[in-house]
Amino acid sequence: MEDLHILPKIRDSWSYLYVDHAKIEQEAKAIAIYDAQGKTPVPCTSLMVLMLGPGTTVSHAAMRSLAEAGCLVFWTGEQGVRFYAQGLGETRSSRRLLKQAMLWADPVKRLDVVFNMYRVRFAEQLPEGLSLQQVRGMEGVRIRDTYARKSRETGVEWTGRSYKRTSWKEADPINRALSAANSTLYGICQAAIVAAGYSTALGFVHTGKMLSFVYDIADLYKVEITIPAAFDAVADNPDDLERRVRLRCRDLFHEQRLLSRIVDDIDRVLSVSIADEEARIDSELAAPGGLWDPTLGIVPGGENYAAHSEEEA
Repeated sequence: MEDLHILPKIRDSWSYLYVDHAKIEQEAKAIAIYDAQGKTPVPCTSLMVLMLGPGTTVSHAAMRSLAEAGCLVFWTGEQGVRFYAQGLGETRSSRRLLKQAMLWADPVKRLDVVFNMYRVRFAEQLPEGLSLQQVRGMEGVRIRDTYARKSRETGVEWTGRSYKRTSWKEADPINRALSAANSTLYGICQAAIVAAGYSTALGFVHTGKMLSFVYDIADLYKVEITIPAAFDAVADNPDDLERRVRLRCRDLFHEQRLLSRIVDDIDRVLSVSIADEEARIDSELAAPGGLWDPTLGIVPGGENYAAHSEEEA
Protein backbone atom coordinates (compact mmCIF):
# COMPACT_ATOMS: atom_id res chain seq x y z
CA MET A 1 0.00 0.00 0.00
CA GLU A 2 1.64 3.23 -1.14
CA ASP A 3 -0.40 5.59 1.04
CA LEU A 4 0.13 4.58 4.66
CA HIS A 5 -2.58 6.98 5.81
CA ILE A 6 -5.43 5.13 4.07
CA LEU A 7 -7.73 3.87 6.81
CA PRO A 8 -8.11 0.13 5.97
CA LYS A 9 -4.51 -0.47 7.13
CA ILE A 10 -5.86 -0.64 10.70
CA ARG A 11 -7.28 -4.13 10.31
CA ASP A 12 -3.93 -5.49 9.06
CA SER A 13 -1.84 -4.08 11.90
CA TRP A 14 -0.41 -5.59 15.04
CA SER A 15 -2.55 -4.39 17.92
CA TYR A 16 -0.02 -2.76 20.26
CA LEU A 17 3.43 -2.88 21.78
CA TYR A 18 4.16 -1.78 25.36
CA VAL A 19 7.72 -0.64 26.20
CA ASP A 20 9.24 0.70 29.40
CA HIS A 21 12.77 1.46 30.63
CA ALA A 22 14.11 1.52 27.09
CA LYS A 23 15.46 3.83 24.40
CA ILE A 24 13.80 4.03 20.99
CA GLU A 25 15.76 5.09 17.92
CA GLN A 26 15.11 5.24 14.21
CA GLU A 27 16.54 2.37 12.17
CA ALA A 28 16.24 2.66 8.37
CA LYS A 29 12.52 3.42 7.87
CA ALA A 30 11.58 1.56 11.05
CA ILE A 31 12.53 1.83 14.72
CA ALA A 32 14.69 -0.16 17.13
CA ILE A 33 14.18 -0.62 20.88
CA TYR A 34 17.26 -0.75 23.10
CA ASP A 35 16.86 -2.15 26.61
CA ALA A 36 18.68 -4.40 29.08
CA GLN A 37 18.17 -7.39 26.77
CA GLY A 38 19.74 -5.63 23.78
CA LYS A 39 18.34 -4.34 20.51
CA THR A 40 14.92 -5.25 19.05
CA PRO A 41 14.01 -3.97 15.54
CA VAL A 42 10.31 -3.10 15.11
CA PRO A 43 8.58 -2.63 11.72
CA CYS A 44 6.44 0.35 12.74
CA THR A 45 4.40 0.25 9.51
CA SER A 46 2.80 -2.94 10.90
CA LEU A 47 2.17 -1.50 14.36
CA MET A 48 -1.03 0.28 15.37
CA VAL A 49 -0.15 1.53 18.86
CA LEU A 50 3.16 2.01 20.65
CA MET A 51 2.68 2.47 24.40
CA LEU A 52 5.61 4.17 26.11
CA GLY A 53 5.83 3.44 29.82
CA PRO A 54 8.08 4.95 32.53
CA GLY A 55 11.79 5.21 31.86
CA THR A 56 11.35 5.41 28.08
CA THR A 57 13.01 7.90 25.76
CA VAL A 58 12.31 8.27 22.05
CA SER A 59 14.27 10.21 19.44
CA HIS A 60 12.81 12.82 17.11
CA ALA A 61 13.71 10.69 14.08
CA ALA A 62 11.94 7.67 15.58
CA MET A 63 8.79 9.71 16.24
CA ARG A 64 8.84 10.96 12.66
CA SER A 65 9.06 7.37 11.37
CA LEU A 66 6.19 6.33 13.61
CA ALA A 67 4.04 9.26 12.47
CA GLU A 68 4.74 8.60 8.80
CA ALA A 69 3.80 4.95 9.30
CA GLY A 70 0.50 5.91 10.91
CA CYS A 71 1.44 4.36 14.26
CA LEU A 72 -0.23 6.10 17.20
CA VAL A 73 2.08 6.70 20.19
CA PHE A 74 0.78 6.80 23.77
CA TRP A 75 2.68 7.97 26.84
CA THR A 76 1.37 5.85 29.70
CA GLY A 77 1.93 5.01 33.33
CA GLU A 78 3.43 1.79 34.67
CA GLN A 79 2.01 -1.33 33.01
CA GLY A 80 0.05 0.94 30.66
CA VAL A 81 -2.73 1.55 33.19
CA ARG A 82 -2.62 5.37 33.04
CA PHE A 83 -2.81 7.62 29.97
CA TYR A 84 -0.90 10.90 29.73
CA ALA A 85 -0.62 11.96 26.09
CA GLN A 86 -0.86 10.76 22.50
CA GLY A 87 0.69 11.41 19.13
CA LEU A 88 -0.86 11.83 15.69
CA GLY A 89 -3.37 9.39 14.18
CA GLU A 90 -3.67 8.26 10.57
CA THR A 91 -6.46 10.10 8.77
CA ARG A 92 -6.34 13.82 7.90
CA SER A 93 -10.05 14.08 7.06
CA SER A 94 -12.50 15.65 9.54
CA ARG A 95 -15.63 14.18 7.91
CA ARG A 96 -16.19 11.55 10.59
CA LEU A 97 -15.60 14.07 13.38
CA LEU A 98 -18.16 16.47 11.89
CA LYS A 99 -20.75 13.68 11.62
CA GLN A 100 -20.04 12.64 15.21
CA ALA A 101 -20.43 16.24 16.44
CA MET A 102 -23.71 16.64 14.55
CA LEU A 103 -25.17 13.47 16.10
CA TRP A 104 -23.85 14.35 19.55
CA ALA A 105 -25.38 17.86 19.49
CA ASP A 106 -28.89 16.68 18.53
CA PRO A 107 -30.65 15.05 21.55
CA VAL A 108 -32.93 12.90 19.36
CA LYS A 109 -30.11 11.63 17.15
CA ARG A 110 -27.83 11.15 20.14
CA LEU A 111 -30.44 8.91 21.76
CA ASP A 112 -30.66 6.88 18.53
CA VAL A 113 -26.89 6.34 18.67
CA VAL A 114 -27.09 5.30 22.34
CA PHE A 115 -29.70 2.65 21.49
CA ASN A 116 -27.57 1.48 18.55
CA MET A 117 -24.64 0.98 20.93
CA TYR A 118 -26.74 -1.07 23.34
CA ARG A 119 -28.09 -3.17 20.47
CA VAL A 120 -24.54 -4.11 19.50
CA ARG A 121 -23.87 -5.34 23.06
CA PHE A 122 -26.84 -7.73 23.23
CA ALA A 123 -26.85 -11.03 21.36
CA GLU A 124 -30.67 -11.04 21.24
CA GLN A 125 -32.95 -8.42 19.69
CA LEU A 126 -34.05 -5.76 22.17
CA PRO A 127 -37.84 -5.47 22.55
CA GLU A 128 -39.40 -2.36 21.02
CA GLY A 129 -40.58 0.49 23.19
CA LEU A 130 -38.03 0.14 26.00
CA SER A 131 -36.91 3.29 27.78
CA LEU A 132 -33.22 4.12 28.15
CA GLN A 133 -33.44 3.37 31.88
CA GLN A 134 -34.88 -0.09 31.14
CA VAL A 135 -32.12 -0.87 28.66
CA ARG A 136 -29.47 0.24 31.14
CA GLY A 137 -31.05 -2.03 33.73
CA MET A 138 -30.83 -4.96 31.29
CA GLU A 139 -27.18 -4.07 30.62
CA GLY A 140 -26.43 -4.10 34.34
CA VAL A 141 -27.92 -7.59 34.64
CA ARG A 142 -25.92 -8.78 31.62
CA ILE A 143 -22.63 -7.57 33.13
CA ARG A 144 -23.37 -9.00 36.59
CA ASP A 145 -24.30 -12.36 35.05
CA THR A 146 -21.04 -12.35 33.08
CA TYR A 147 -18.97 -11.74 36.22
CA ALA A 148 -20.83 -14.51 38.08
CA ARG A 149 -20.48 -16.97 35.20
CA LYS A 150 -16.74 -16.39 34.81
CA SER A 151 -16.31 -16.73 38.57
CA ARG A 152 -18.00 -20.14 38.48
CA GLU A 153 -16.03 -21.27 35.43
CA THR A 154 -12.61 -20.21 36.74
CA GLY A 155 -13.04 -20.63 40.49
CA VAL A 156 -11.93 -17.01 41.04
CA GLU A 157 -13.80 -15.42 43.94
CA TRP A 158 -15.90 -12.43 42.89
CA THR A 159 -17.26 -9.96 45.45
CA GLY A 160 -17.88 -7.01 43.14
CA ARG A 161 -16.08 -4.34 41.14
CA SER A 162 -13.98 -2.27 43.53
CA TYR A 163 -10.61 -0.57 43.29
CA LYS A 164 -8.87 2.66 44.29
CA ARG A 165 -6.81 4.53 41.74
CA THR A 166 -4.49 5.82 44.47
CA SER A 167 -4.03 2.37 46.08
CA TRP A 168 -3.50 0.02 43.17
CA LYS A 169 -1.88 -2.82 45.13
CA GLU A 170 -4.64 -2.85 47.75
CA ALA A 171 -7.22 -4.13 45.25
CA ASP A 172 -7.78 -7.89 45.01
CA PRO A 173 -6.20 -9.70 42.02
CA ILE A 174 -9.36 -9.90 39.91
CA ASN A 175 -10.07 -6.18 40.23
CA ARG A 176 -6.46 -5.34 39.32
CA ALA A 177 -6.69 -7.72 36.37
CA LEU A 178 -9.93 -6.14 35.14
CA SER A 179 -8.42 -2.64 35.38
CA ALA A 180 -5.29 -3.70 33.49
CA ALA A 181 -7.33 -5.48 30.81
CA ASN A 182 -9.70 -2.53 30.38
CA SER A 183 -6.78 -0.12 30.14
CA THR A 184 -5.33 -2.15 27.28
CA LEU A 185 -8.70 -2.24 25.53
CA TYR A 186 -9.08 1.52 25.99
CA GLY A 187 -5.72 2.04 24.30
CA ILE A 188 -6.69 -0.03 21.26
CA CYS A 189 -10.10 1.64 20.97
CA GLN A 190 -8.57 5.08 21.34
CA ALA A 191 -6.07 4.35 18.61
CA ALA A 192 -8.84 3.21 16.26
CA ILE A 193 -11.00 6.25 17.10
CA VAL A 194 -8.17 8.72 16.48
CA ALA A 195 -6.98 6.88 13.38
CA ALA A 196 -10.49 7.01 11.91
CA GLY A 197 -10.78 10.73 12.56
CA TYR A 198 -13.33 10.70 15.39
CA SER A 199 -13.13 12.64 18.65
CA THR A 200 -12.37 10.72 21.83
CA ALA A 201 -14.23 13.35 23.89
CA LEU A 202 -17.68 13.36 22.24
CA GLY A 203 -19.22 10.37 23.98
CA PHE A 204 -22.86 9.33 23.62
CA VAL A 205 -23.40 6.97 26.56
CA HIS A 206 -20.52 8.43 28.61
CA THR A 207 -19.94 12.16 28.91
CA GLY A 208 -17.77 14.80 30.57
CA LYS A 209 -14.34 13.22 29.98
CA MET A 210 -11.80 13.61 27.19
CA LEU A 211 -12.03 9.82 26.67
CA SER A 212 -15.82 9.48 26.88
CA PHE A 213 -16.16 8.06 23.36
CA VAL A 214 -13.34 5.60 24.11
CA TYR A 215 -15.38 4.25 27.04
CA ASP A 216 -18.45 4.03 24.78
CA ILE A 217 -16.69 1.89 22.21
CA ALA A 218 -14.70 -0.23 24.67
CA ASP A 219 -17.95 -1.23 26.39
CA LEU A 220 -18.97 -3.03 23.20
CA TYR A 221 -16.21 -5.61 23.73
CA LYS A 222 -15.64 -6.06 27.47
CA VAL A 223 -17.89 -9.11 27.89
CA GLU A 224 -16.11 -11.05 25.15
CA ILE A 225 -12.54 -9.85 25.75
CA THR A 226 -11.47 -8.13 28.95
CA ILE A 227 -13.68 -9.93 31.47
CA PRO A 228 -12.64 -13.42 30.26
CA ALA A 229 -9.00 -12.31 29.99
CA ALA A 230 -8.96 -11.02 33.56
CA PHE A 231 -10.62 -14.05 35.17
CA ASP A 232 -8.53 -16.54 33.19
CA ALA A 233 -5.27 -14.74 34.05
CA VAL A 234 -6.06 -14.71 37.77
CA ALA A 235 -7.09 -18.37 37.67
CA ASP A 236 -3.80 -19.34 36.03
CA ASN A 237 -1.43 -17.47 38.35
CA PRO A 238 -1.72 -14.16 40.22
CA ASP A 239 2.04 -13.49 39.87
CA ASP A 240 3.15 -10.86 37.33
CA LEU A 241 -0.56 -10.33 36.80
CA GLU A 242 -0.69 -7.11 34.81
CA ARG A 243 1.78 -8.35 32.19
CA ARG A 244 -0.01 -11.67 31.74
CA VAL A 245 -3.37 -9.91 31.43
CA ARG A 246 -2.00 -7.70 28.65
CA LEU A 247 -0.63 -10.73 26.81
CA ARG A 248 -3.93 -12.56 27.16
CA CYS A 249 -5.78 -9.50 25.86
CA ARG A 250 -3.41 -9.35 22.91
CA ASP A 251 -4.23 -12.96 22.04
CA LEU A 252 -7.96 -12.30 22.33
CA PHE A 253 -7.66 -9.18 20.18
CA HIS A 254 -6.24 -11.43 17.48
CA GLU A 255 -8.66 -14.33 18.00
CA GLN A 256 -11.72 -12.06 18.00
CA ARG A 257 -10.35 -10.04 15.03
CA LEU A 258 -10.94 -6.87 17.05
CA LEU A 259 -8.91 -4.55 14.81
CA SER A 260 -11.01 -5.50 11.79
CA ARG A 261 -14.18 -4.67 13.71
CA ILE A 262 -13.73 -1.47 15.71
CA VAL A 263 -13.92 1.16 12.97
CA ASP A 264 -16.70 -0.72 11.15
CA ASP A 265 -18.67 -0.93 14.40
CA ILE A 266 -18.21 2.79 15.04
CA ASP A 267 -19.29 3.65 11.51
CA ARG A 268 -22.29 1.36 11.91
CA VAL A 269 -23.59 2.83 15.18
CA LEU A 270 -23.07 6.35 13.80
CA SER A 271 -24.37 5.47 10.30
CA VAL A 272 -21.19 6.71 8.60
CA SER A 273 -19.96 5.53 5.19
CA ILE A 274 -16.50 5.94 3.61
CA ALA A 275 -16.35 8.62 0.92
CA ASP A 276 -13.96 9.20 -1.99
CA GLU A 277 -13.30 12.72 -0.68
CA GLU A 278 -11.84 11.32 2.54
CA ALA A 279 -9.44 9.08 0.63
CA ARG A 280 -8.37 12.08 -1.46
CA ILE A 281 -7.64 14.21 1.61
CA ASP A 282 -5.64 11.40 3.18
CA SER A 283 -3.58 11.00 0.00
CA GLU A 284 -2.81 14.74 -0.18
CA LEU A 285 -1.42 15.40 3.28
CA ALA A 286 -0.40 19.01 2.61
CA ALA A 287 -3.76 20.00 1.05
CA PRO A 288 -5.78 22.32 3.35
CA GLY A 289 -9.15 20.80 2.36
CA GLY A 290 -12.30 22.65 1.31
CA LEU A 291 -13.82 25.95 2.41
CA TRP A 292 -17.09 26.32 4.30
CA ASP A 293 -19.91 28.27 2.67
CA PRO A 294 -23.23 29.02 4.46
CA THR A 295 -25.22 28.32 1.29
CA LEU A 296 -23.22 25.78 -0.68
CA GLY A 297 -21.71 23.85 2.20
CA ILE A 298 -18.13 22.81 1.36
CA VAL A 299 -16.57 24.42 -1.71
CA PRO A 300 -13.13 23.78 -3.23
CA GLY A 301 -10.25 25.82 -1.83
CA GLY A 302 -7.60 27.63 -3.88
CA GLU A 303 -10.01 29.52 -6.16
CA ASN A 304 -9.79 33.24 -6.87
CA TYR A 305 -13.04 34.36 -5.27
CA ALA A 306 -12.12 38.02 -5.75
CA ALA A 307 -12.19 37.44 -9.50
CA HIS A 308 -15.65 35.87 -9.23
CA SER A 309 -16.91 38.91 -7.35
CA GLU A 310 -15.56 41.27 -10.03
CA GLU A 311 -17.26 39.23 -12.79
CA GLU A 312 -20.58 39.31 -10.93
CA ALA A 313 -20.26 43.08 -10.49
